[in-house]
Amino acid sequence: MRVRLYLDEDVPLSFSEALANRGVDVLTTQKSGNKGNSDQDQLSFAIAGKRVLFTHNKVDFIKLHDHYSKNNRTHYGMIVSDQIPIGMLLRRTMKLWFSMDAAHGFNV
Repeated sequence: MRVRLYLDEDVPLSFSEALANRGVDVLTTQKSGNKGNSDQDQLSFAIAGKRVLFTHNKVDFIKLHDHYSKNNRTHYGMIVSDQIPIGMLLRRTMKLWFSMDAAHGFNV
């Protein structure tokens, strides 16, 4: 089973469309009606949907991940990325996506 993604609202919608066109199960904050929700609420939504959260909001989500780790809480993963051109972001994300498996994490 492939990893399912949940894109935070700071990620361009064109990126989600490009992922979906390549067969990635992707959901956005806009499509889910979560635009403007807190970072914690975004992560909780991703967890409830068993999705990996994808964001450009590195500072806040790394802190949130650290908080989860310190409190022995888990989530389905986060991809935190710099804001780079869509083509480069798509190539890198697809490479990562093909190396991951929802049941086992990264394929080695």
